[in-house]
Amino acid sequence: MQINAVAIVDSTLREGEQFAYAAFSTADRLAIAEALDAFGVDYIEVTSPCASPQTEADLRAIAALPLHHARILTHTRCVLDDVRRAVDCGVAGVNLLFGTSDLLRTHSHGRSVAQIIEQAASVIDFLRTQHVEVRFSCEDAFRTPLPDLLRIYQAVDALGVQRVGIADTVGIATPRAVEHIVGAVRGAVRCAIEFHGHNDGGCAVANAYAALEAGATYIDTTILGIGERVGITPLSGLIARLYLSDPALVARYAIDQLAALDQMLAERLGIEVPFNACITSATAFTHKAGLHAKAVLAEPATYEVLNPSVFGRDRSVLIGHRLTGRRALAARAAELDLHLSEAELGAVTARLKQAADLRPLSLDEVDALLRAAAPQAA
Repeated sequence: MQINAVAIVDSTLREGEQFAYAAFSTADRLAIAEALDAFGVDYIEVTSPCASPQTEADLRAIAALPLHHARILTHTRCVLDDVRRAVDCGVAGVNLLFGTSDLLRTHSHGRSVAQIIEQAASVIDFLRTQHVEVRFSCEDAFRTPLPDLLRIYQAVDALGVQRVGIADTVGIATPRAVEHIVGAVRGAVRCAIEFHGHNDGGCAVANAYAALEAGATYIDTTILGIGERVGITPLSGLIARLYLSDPALVARYAIDQLAALDQMLAERLGIEVPFNACITSATAFTHKAGLHAKAVLAEPATYEVLNPSVFGRDRSVLIGHRLTGRRALAARAAELDLHLSEAELGAVTARLKQAADLRPLSLDEVDALLRAAAPQAA
């Protein structure tokens, strides 16, 4: 199925709070919400006000922010007292959850499918009188029998929810499984579908994309992919995948702010942006191998499927190492306004490789070798 529309539900202030190293202050939460809004996410999901007194106070403060793009949601148990408290905080929507797998029904809340539907009905009936958006999510959906999932989703769809959420809570799903389950739900309900995918099996971005292809419209993300255990779909990874499919899908987001967004959160968490983060890592647009460098210098698209300038990033070609080729050194010599013959270039390349076998060279050291080899330097 062709992807025609995507809405990002960023959960850095809910799922991200469950990351082992997260301990956001009020100032952190407000700054993150404002940065996400400036980026242009469609929704910001915040922890339930029932979590703690400060969490409730911060939710109220976030809901009162004069945001330009994002609508504020909160994530609560499917319990009347919880949702009344959530609505009182001034949120635009309430995201309900209920564990539906046999494991969660047996070891968490002990309710049958019929009892889940009955409890959901009373909560959703109340929320419909409050003029807020409602999403009902089946937690651990990919370990829930499909007939049970469809029975629950069809029941809450008939009650008038705006979205149903399909949560791969333990990261067990594969893209094919996502295609199958989301496709089955798409054929069974009229409302929109939201996908929440954990990365325990390394498939979070692929699964999110498969969900969109199968008929989901809303995808849960976090900045840097933080969350419980190894986290969920990272915002930068989803943006990269969507941009590669069709830049129009992400045209309304300020994608040139993505790297700054990741860096801001990393600093607040006291961690580094992961080296393999799509778009935003320090090495995302760095080229090293001689063959790659030669081709990229001639035509960046040879080894660069994403244009760094679109995302506010710069390209880097490393030259102080044993894999350096003469074309990369020739490009650096041109930047220094040095003119080397092919023989001189070959000789300095050989000297650099010999030196770099012992240790990488700094750019100043490479420049010194080039200047020493240039005729005008004699």
